[in-house]
Amino acid sequence: MRSTFRRRAGRRAALLAVGAMTAGLLLTAPQQATAGPPNLLSNPGFETAGAAGSDMPSCWSKSGWGDNDFTFATVADAHSGTKAMRVSLTRRVDGDRKALVTENTTCAPTVTPGRQYDLSAWYKSNTPDVSVTVFRRDTTSGWQYWTDLQNPPVSAGWARTEVRTPVVPPNTDKIAWGLSVYGVGTLTTDDYALEEVGAVPPQPACSGTAEECAKGRWEVIPAQNPVRSMHAVVLKNGKVLLIAGSGNDIAQFNAGTFTSAVYDPANGSFRTIPTPVDMFCAGHVQLSDGRVLVMSGNKGYPSADGSIGYQGLKDSYTFDPVTETYTRTNDMNGGHWYPSATILGNGDVISFGGLKEDSTGNVTAEKFSAAQNKWLPMNEVNQTWSYWGLYPSMILMQDGRLFYSGSHTFGNGTPGTGASIYDYDANTITDVPGLRNKDERDESASVLLPPAQDQRVLTIGGGNNERNPAANRITDIIDLKQPSPAYTAGPDLPQGLVDTGAGKRPQTGAEGKMYVSAVLLPDGKVLETGGGLHDRADPVFEASFFDPATNSYQAGLATDPIPRTYHSASFLMPDGRVMSVGDNPGNGTYNHNVSIYTPPYLFKGARPQITSVIDTQWVYGDTQRITVNRPIAKAELIRPAAVTHSSDPNQRFVDLPMTVDGTTIDLNVTSNPNLAPPGWYMLFAVDANGVPSIATWVHLGGPSALAAAEQQPSPHEHTFAGELGPAKRNPAKRDSVPVAPSVAGCDRHYGTADVCVPTRFPAEVKATTKARCAWLASHKYPARLKVNGSDPLRLDPDGDGYAC
Repeated sequence: MRSTFRRRAGRRAALLAVGAMTAGLLLTAPQQATAGPPNLLSNPGFETAGAAGSDMPSCWSKSGWGDNDFTFATVADAHSGTKAMRVSLTRRVDGDRKALVTENTTCAPTVTPGRQYDLSAWYKSNTPDVSVTVFRRDTTSGWQYWTDLQNPPVSAGWARTEVRTPVVPPNTDKIAWGLSVYGVGTLTTDDYALEEVGAVPPQPACSGTAEECAKGRWEVIPAQNPVRSMHAVVLKNGKVLLIAGSGNDIAQFNAGTFTSAVYDPANGSFRTIPTPVDMFCAGHVQLSDGRVLVMSGNKGYPSADGSIGYQGLKDSYTFDPVTETYTRTNDMNGGHWYPSATILGNGDVISFGGLKEDSTGNVTAEKFSAAQNKWLPMNEVNQTWSYWGLYPSMILMQDGRLFYSGSHTFGNGTPGTGASIYDYDANTITDVPGLRNKDERDESASVLLPPAQDQRVLTIGGGNNERNPAANRITDIIDLKQPSPAYTAGPDLPQGLVDTGAGKRPQTGAEGKMYVSAVLLPDGKVLETGGGLHDRADPVFEASFFDPATNSYQAGLATDPIPRTYHSASFLMPDGRVMSVGDNPGNGTYNHNVSIYTPPYLFKGARPQITSVIDTQWVYGDTQRITVNRPIAKAELIRPAAVTHSSDPNQRFVDLPMTVDGTTIDLNVTSNPNLAPPGWYMLFAVDANGVPSIATWVHLGGPSALAAAEQQPSPHEHTFAGELGPAKRNPAKRDSVPVAPSVAGCDRHYGTADVCVPTRFPAEVKATTKARCAWLASHKYPARLKVNGSDPLRLDPDGDGYAC
């Protein structure tokens, strides 16, 4: 079992300072939510005894797991009637205990997929380590843990806890629930209720064209991106940082011209920012205070003959969204061109992979200390001496371990199954099975599906830049809550139109895409858009929604009119729209057009509004109150994007279970910083039709985020990823691993370093000078590419020193 951070639930004391009237509202428990009778639970007050020989009331069962000492007792200290249930833990190493509605057809209430239910109970407790825990019965796979919804605060006298479930997932026919105790202490409960929320409002009239309401709409804005951005970060003020560095332009590199820009969606303007070093292909992540940590970048381009590859910088900077300036930190321990960057639950950042200053593969893990505001010396960071490749997708799990999803950029043939779990504390790497075509996941995308509490990861598409086959349409899904998690096959990626140099045609067979963008939306779906059929070539015009509730795609959305392949990015804006920038095909050109996608949910009439947020400084385990102008179905925090090369491992959607009193909503904030690492988030309120509000920015953090995990009890986890196979043996200490200079899939014998003639042409291109030159011409490569030394692809048959 793993530990997670934990904080006492309850509203922050700072709320008491907002005035006597407001404070009175905050401290008064919301009245009965708008839920319709009847109470769907049998024996909700424990008054009916169980069958002969049973020591539990009718329709209630002892439940729980782990290493702990506990007692269950039916007691006379009742809220109403003559009986209540008391659960005590006197010793705990891990696990929980709870009285649970019996999981059978007689006792567990029947529910309807797509509906929501209000759960309530009266309780007394002397421990903050209590959670409202819900299970559901899947009609295919049976009973399974669903979610923890709330952490009721300590209460010496009888108090009422109430919370609304998320929308019941498809294929669910029954639910069971109870109050879990997972710390030493005593909990007494009585008078449970489960009531169905009132009818879903009717569908609104379409406010756009029929096509817009079904597929959404793309528009290309008048202003162009002034820089050849490779990186996009949505800042805590809603602006967007676009980092180019040299922009894959060797002339700019030689001139020492490095650029960034800040886009302001409020007025559509761009502001160019002085940039100190070549941050081309750096790593980046938002720190807990909203600054952007930018690590490594490009120390040098490959040599003309390809004997030397790209070289990584040691340099590191933070970008301040307020002053819009870069400030240098201390250096990393080595260069990391194409590094990963993952923020941890304590606010630290961990980074792996990339290329060193000498173009070899970096095997050193790097850790940025939030408390010390610096990169730690190598001897203070656990090392496995493993090479994780370029931009390995490292996703923080709910217990603090890291999941390497198998998505990466450049380089294939990695040992093992292609996906693994890294335990930093134990310093072990354990493979997980099931990832299909692991060596064709170059430039695939991986996302932690909504909500983060579900701990499921979707991996989409990809290819192989070295062999350059047609990109695939494979998607795989893994549930990291399972004791022994493994990828399972997801639905094939929908197909669209592809332009292979002779105009658009429909995709056929197994054709998919690489360089795909995957964006978490406030309605809980994932937009996938952009991508190409081959390495840095052949854009695919297709977009779809992936619905985590049904594990299915909604195909046929409106498509971005601008090609988006290599060095493109798409990301969510605070107004619920999606912005797309960039395209840098192998011929060395760059597309400066900016596209904006308006999803169908913004054509469903008026948006709900968050009319007040009492406090924008949130602490783990808090209850935070907002008001809205009309009923909503859910609320969530979405971490702002920090995306490059199809990769944003920190992107996540964190559900906020609700206690509802009309348009006054109490939001139950997770107590686990590994589910929602500290920092600034977009808070969305979403109505029953999936229409989101404009986001309000809130900061999540506080001292609890820096507490030691092992000193805190852990909420409901069961055997979460606790039955993995044996860990792999770590390599011996080493300085680096060899990486071929051609790792980027480009033959450097032709043209300049920013032009990528493929080392392997697509399979349909015959291995002749004529066919290869025709392919280069159709893809708008420069007419005469200088031959640098030898001519391995036979592109210069007349020997004049120029290809084709």
